[in-house]
Amino acid sequence: MKGPNEPPPPRVKVKIKLRDGKEREIQHMANTLFYDADGKPLTAEQFMEKLFGKLPDFFKDEEQLRAIWSKPDTRKALLEKLAEAGFGKEQLQIMQSLINAEKSDLFDVLEYVSYAIQPITREVRVAKAQSNIFSALSNEQKQFVEFVLSKYIETGVEELDQEKLPDLLKLKYHALDDAQQILGNIQSIRNVFIEFQKFLYTQQAAV
Repeated sequence: MKGPNEPPPPRVKVKIKLRDGKEREIQHMANTLFYDADGKPLTAEQFMEKLFGKLPDFFKDEEQLRAIWSKPDTRKALLEKLAEAGFGKEQLQIMQSLINAEKSDLFDVLEYVSYAIQPITREVRVAKAQSNIFSALSNEQKQFVEFVLSKYIETGVEELDQEKLPDLLKLKYHALDDAQQILGNIQSIRNVFIEFQKFLYTQQAAV
C-alpha cells in the first residue's frame, strides 16, 4: 500500500504515428473518452487520427490556422464547424489534457495534431507577444489589455471571445460607463480588444 507522501505513478505515454510520418504523444487512457458523430466509441488514438484527417478541410497550413485563430469571429466560426464535424470544444479540451497542454491554448491542440508542433503555455505565448501588443496602446488601453491577458492565462481562450468583452469591462471597471470614460466609446474598446489578438498568434521568436 502506498504511503500518503509517495508521488503518483508516472503517466504512461503512447506514441501515435500519423499519416505525415511524425509521431505525437498522448497519455494512455484505458477508458473511452470520445465518440464519433454516430455515437460510436473511439479511442484517443482513433480520435486523433480522425481529427488529423479532417483538419485540412478547415485550414490549408499553419499560417492560415494562425490567421483564423487570431480573430474572435473567425475563431468562433472554426470551433463551430469543428463541432459540427464531430470535434466539439469539450472533446478538444479532453485532447488538450491528454497531450499535457492544459495550460496551453486550444490553438496548440490543433497545431500539435496538424503539424506536430509542441504546445507552449498561455503564459509563454503572452510573454512572447506582449512587446508587440503594447507598442501601439495608450497607458489606459495597456492596463485593460494586461487585465484581459491575465484572465486568458488563468482560464483560456474563451476569455478572448467578443461575447466576454462586457463582462471583462465590468470586472475591471465595475460599470460600462466608467470603462468608456477611461477607454473611449464601446467601438474603440472593441477595436482594441480584437486588434491585440493578432499579435498573440503571430509566429514569435523565443523569449
